[in-house]
Amino acid sequence: MNDPYETTETHLERLLGRALNSFDLPDTTVERLESALAHAGSLHSSHHSATLHRTTYRHTYLLADGSSVTLWELVHNSGRDGAEQHELYAQESEARLAASRLRSRRTERPGAGTQDGAQADGLAAIFGAEPDSGPDLDPGLDCALDCGLDPEADLEADLELVGRLLATPPAPPSRTYVPDDSPDHARRLLRRAENPDRPGEDTARLLRSAFAHHISQAFGRPCLIGGRDSGCTLYEHAFLLLDGTELSLWEVEHTATPDGRHMCEVYTDERTARGAMELRARVR
Repeated sequence: MNDPYETTETHLERLLGRALNSFDLPDTTVERLESALAHAGSLHSSHHSATLHRTTYRHTYLLADGSSVTLWELVHNSGRDGAEQHELYAQESEARLAASRLRSRRTERPGAGTQDGAQADGLAAIFGAEPDSGPDLDPGLDCALDCGLDPEADLEADLELVGRLLATPPAPPSRTYVPDDSPDHARRLLRRAENPDRPGEDTARLLRSAFAHHISQAFGRPCLIGGRDSGCTLYEHAFLLLDGTELSLWEVEHTATPDGRHMCEVYTDERTARGAMELRARVR
């Protein structure tokens, strides 16, 4: 369905451009999507019969603030002469309702009742629903009936995909990731670290897939070390990786050196970094 080399910006532009009802999406949703950094698409449900082909896709976008937005795309052949049409919805319930309406219109067309009615009766027998229940039937169950798929297994696999994209909790609202040659920034940060227990090759390899980062100061103040004025500052360098996970490096900058020169130390967790700061403050 998607070009693996297509950028998120191009994918989103194409998705909105082909949807007949894109103007119905909430303005706030469209505005948030302007900061989309990555995306994942997957099949949600599918129905194919003699008179109706209908498929629903889930499109999830990772935003610059660490949150996500999901769009639901309904693709069907209910246009004139069976032409394919696309619709977009911000809520799954809206997509399900639209899919149910397509089913209702299909069953009202002349000559479309016998086979579809048998399918509805089959669903009722399997899932305990009343025949001809219309919109109350889950469109996702059509996939099990018509395609031989297991809806629960399909949903589980889809959730696993989205989980890999959003593997960590959303970042604080104040954090805004900047796509600005992040792998090179990580390389330079690790190169200037002088502590023997600095992050190794495993961390460096992970950071080669970083595509955005955010720098914030966690602590900073002047202090008296060895009878002279010194400074000690702690920075968090948060990197957003291609798989949607976040990796932070903690940088300690200080002048607690024998000759008072500036020194940089880098650690993989905040607790270790703060411990190093306390150790430097006790130097005499």
